[in-house]
Amino acid sequence: MKTLKLTLLLFTLFSATQFFAQNTTRDFIKEQKIEAQLKKIDSSIVKIYKEATVAMDQNNLKLADSLYSLVYDKAPTFDPAIRRLGIIKFQLGNTKVGVELCERAIRINETAYNLLSLAYCYFANSNIRNIRMSSSLLKKAQMLPDGDDPDILSLLGQIALEEQNIVDFRTITNEMLAKHKDLMITHYFAAILAAQDEEWKLAESEIQQAKKMGLQEEAVQEFLNSGVSSNLKKRLYGYYFVVIVIIWILGLFFLFIIGKLLSNFTLRSIEKHALSSISNKSVKILRPLYRLFMNIGGIYYYLSLPIILILVIALVVVLFYLFLYVGRIPIQLMAILVIGSCFTIYGMIRSLLVKVDYSDPGRKLEIEEAPELFKLAEEVANTIGTRTIDEIRITPTTDLAVYERGTWKDKFQDKAKRVLILGIGVLKDFNQSDFRAVLAHEYGHFSHRDTAGGDVALRVRNDMTKYFYALYSAGQNVWWNLAFQFLRLYNFIFLRISHGSTRLQEVLADNVAAKTYGKLAFQNGLTYVIKREIEFNLFANIEIDEAKKVDRPFNNLYELSGNSTESIDEELNNSLNRKTTEDDTHPSPIDRFRFISNVNNININYDSSKIRDLFLNWDSITHEMTKIIEDNVNKYR
Repeated sequence: MKTLKLTLLLFTLFSATQFFAQNTTRDFIKEQKIEAQLKKIDSSIVKIYKEATVAMDQNNLKLADSLYSLVYDKAPTFDPAIRRLGIIKFQLGNTKVGVELCERAIRINETAYNLLSLAYCYFANSNIRNIRMSSSLLKKAQMLPDGDDPDILSLLGQIALEEQNIVDFRTITNEMLAKHKDLMITHYFAAILAAQDEEWKLAESEIQQAKKMGLQEEAVQEFLNSGVSSNLKKRLYGYYFVVIVIIWILGLFFLFIIGKLLSNFTLRSIEKHALSSISNKSVKILRPLYRLFMNIGGIYYYLSLPIILILVIALVVVLFYLFLYVGRIPIQLMAILVIGSCFTIYGMIRSLLVKVDYSDPGRKLEIEEAPELFKLAEEVANTIGTRTIDEIRITPTTDLAVYERGTWKDKFQDKAKRVLILGIGVLKDFNQSDFRAVLAHEYGHFSHRDTAGGDVALRVRNDMTKYFYALYSAGQNVWWNLAFQFLRLYNFIFLRISHGSTRLQEVLADNVAAKTYGKLAFQNGLTYVIKREIEFNLFANIEIDEAKKVDRPFNNLYELSGNSTESIDEELNNSLNRKTTEDDTHPSPIDRFRFISNVNNININYDSSKIRDLFLNWDSITHEMTKIIEDNVNKYR
């Protein structure tokens, strides 16, 4: 704030009468010396002089005028009485007489106080105002004894403000702080100087100190309302926001560190085979801890969004003022920044408010289409000791997964519908014993309640995906977009947290399968699933390309074969033996096999019959799935 203009308004509240009444407690020693001088002239009027001084200090100007006039009549050369009478005449409106008396006092005795009185007259009355003369008299007074009197400095300060001379005002204020810190006017000046320097906290402190020393409430409020309070609040809010941002960044750091520690502890526990039993103490600690931590991580994402929103706006504002300070505003660049920030904010709000309709994958498989398959699924559930699936949904690909459908309350109470996703592409040569072991793994997720939680985590992933898509569509996936960089960072952190949890869930489910149907059956089943996915994708892509070349219908994609055994085996070997990375949701197959290696072998009746034989009309279903893929391909031709 350019305070010098403001301070002129403030000083209208600080009247001339108040100026000469600042130090109502007079210097007793100085007064005694003055009274001693008068006593030598005429001791009979000393009492009248003292009464006049008391009346003056009490602002009883008329009484003081009559009493000082009596003294002046009897002691016409006593300059202290003359100057005080001159000031009183001046304040009562008799300007000419007041000035003449002050000038007479100077002619009799050129003292600092006499010069001050005349300087005051030239400054205070608009009719005879001569600031230059007033300033000259005061500077002359400073060279004399008592030249450092606070009244002299105070009037010099007012003149400096009047002339918009901040350098002189700063010098005077600092001198008053050094010599007269016990005066109200000193702190008043200090408040103005602090406001000029935009030290809002100091300005508030000094004006409150001046209030304690007698400054009128009206003047205090006028000063604070002039911009000090609002700027102080802005700075305070800015400080709070910076603190919040620092805490927020530390929160992100701790989320990453704790997630990393949890992940490392989980891996160490797995390596030591500490997770081979569901009743193991480590498991009982890790599972709820992971779930709690993932929920905290999800909630933290939503708490971060308002901070990102403010930072995006703040970046544009700061750059605008920076360009303004430099003296050149690049219109095109600012337009890009403003439009980009608008898209960013809009995308953020839209990602939270727009609801995406999620449909179940594939189609529902009716019991009448594969009654024996439903019977097998129920047998596996009973063997494990958990509730059987309520629905099977078949898809055209090689999916094999489970989920629960229902409200949060239903999931919490284990009343939600259990759904098995079964990709027809994976079932071609899947034998029943190996399938049971893999299905037991999926049931392990149900029995461990892996599918019951994670609503917060799932919502966060969905909202992050929607937000990223909104930024990408608007062309805002650029390095300078804070929201985009935040999404990248938070996605990295959240994946580290969630992937550690899912790896733990997979290992526990693997143990259920290995202990129920044997580790060999589970290894064979998982190996088959990986190999079949490679085969199906390879042969299906070849068939699709050939059909498109000659514009013919697709052959049944689920009965295809070829001569690519070597490449399939190579890709399978790479998939099975690769190392687990931090970006993996599942441990690598070789690690999963190693983690169940301590499970005791069990003897089971190996059933090599095929899962596809459990469908009453396998050919009809495979043709249906082929047609679905063909229709989807034709959409994008």
